[in-house]
Order: sequence, then C-alpha cells, then structure tokens
Amino acid sequence: MVPERRLRDELIKFGRLCYERHLLVAMDGNLSALLPDGSILCTRAGCHKGFLEDDDLVVIDRSGRKLRGAGNPTSEMQMHLACYEERPDCRAVIHAHPPISIAFTIANVSMARCVLPEVVLTLGTVPTVPYETTGTRKLADSLRPYVREHDAVLMDTHGAVALGTSVLEAFCRLETVEHTALITKTARDLGGAKELDAKEAAHLRSMGLKRYGGPPAAVAKADQPGADLPAACVGCSGCANPHPQGIAPKSELRMARVTSQPMAPSPLVEAAIAQAVLRALST
Repeated sequence: MVPERRLRDELIKFGRLCYERHLLVAMDGNLSALLPDGSILCTRAGCHKGFLEDDDLVVIDRSGRKLRGAGNPTSEMQMHLACYEERPDCRAVIHAHPPISIAFTIANVSMARCVLPEVVLTLGTVPTVPYETTGTRKLADSLRPYVREHDAVLMDTHGAVALGTSVLEAFCRLETVEHTALITKTARDLGGAKELDAKEAAHLRSMGLKRYGGPPAAVAKADQPGADLPAACVGCSGCANPHPQGIAPKSELRMARVTSQPMAPSPLVEAAIAQAVLRALST
C-alpha cells in the first residue's frame, strides 16, 4: 500500500503535469487516489491543478462525506466514486479536459477504433459516453458500464476519465488518449487515417491483455475471437475505412507545391498576359 504522504505528493505532481501537458486549464479537472485505509484522497473544488498545494487535497469516505481537509471535495466526486465501485482493481482516477480528444466528441467522431498498434496493445479502444450534465449522479452512473470494460473513456463534449492501479498509470493512460487524438487528427488532415487489419488488431489486443492486464472484464475475453475489441475494429479485413462515419473518412485536402525555380506559365496564362499587354498599348 502506498502511504498517504507519497500519494499527496503524486497528486500534486501529476495535477501540475496535467496542466503543463495542456490536458486541462484553469479550474478544470480533478484527481483522486485510494488511501491504505480505503478512504479517498482527492482535489478540492475550485483549485487550479497547475498550482496544487497540499492544502488543496481533502480526504473523503466511500460515500463522499468529507473526513479531513480544508474546503469541499471536487464537485465531480460522484464520478470518481463510481470508478472505484465498479473497478476494485482501480487505485487512482484522473479526470481532465484534453482539447483534441474533446473535439473528436464534438465532431461526433468515435475514438473507439484500432489505429495505433501500441494503443491497441496497452489500452484497447477509447469509447465515448453519451452526454450527461457535469457533476451529476446521472453522469456518474452513465460511466459505470464503460469503466467496467475500459481503462480510459471520453465523455461527450466534456472530457476524459482515466483509471489506474497508480496515479502514474492513470496519468499515462490520459496522456495516451490525447496523443492518439493528435496523431489521428493529423492523419485525417493529411488525407485519412488507416486502421489496423482486423486480425492484427485482435492479435495485438489479446497479447496486450495477457501481458499488461487491464479491466478484469476485458482480461476475461483475452482468448475470445477479437478479445474485447468493438465490432468496428474486427468486422473489416484490413480496409482503411469500414464505413463513412469511421475514424478515417477520405479527405479532400490539396497540398501546395513549392519549387526552387520560377514555374513556366501555361499557354492559357501566356495568352491572358498577351491580351492584357495589347489592351494596355491600345489605350
């Protein structure tokens, strides 16, 4: 068990890292970790995660009642409690607002696809939870079926939630989600994002669940065809875009050409220039 003093230091460190890595701004987001006695250490409401201090952390019980600390626990504590209730293996939760990941939900583009091998291997896919009002029990309850099966999820127009057996692991998963969003967006901007071959995606995910673990419900599917991957990942044999609403729709992007020497004008351009010269001489 990690002692409270060390967990306090970790929440402060990773709260600041979330800010420095542009995963949240201002008073956004919240972090929590399980203490050895089963109570929960969490950030208080209304504090800037980039400038966290020890006084910004409070201790609550598993029902959300404050036990120690100044101020009130984060207004989204119900979300954290739901994660701990659904995942006995979870020891830390980070909720942040990674901008590119949120943009995917606003654009109605799912990140529950198999694009990057290392992400499929270690994280699987990242589903989007339908919209619910922030800070409500309804939002917390809507998360439950998703966090049973996934270590990181997006919430429609709101943000991301990452779970881990440590604060570091939760942070790494959050960072991976945003990094994946950036790579995928860049690929889409360049013309389209290839998706992994279905067989390779299933192989990677099965291997990853056995090697690195994951949600118990997902690990139990490691030897099943497709492991815990969604149909969108395993229902296509290597095509780059299973359906128009997928992560890789064809882009109409056109790239400019830069040359080191002047380009010769086309015959049409030469004719237009000649006509312009004649008109100028005749006036």
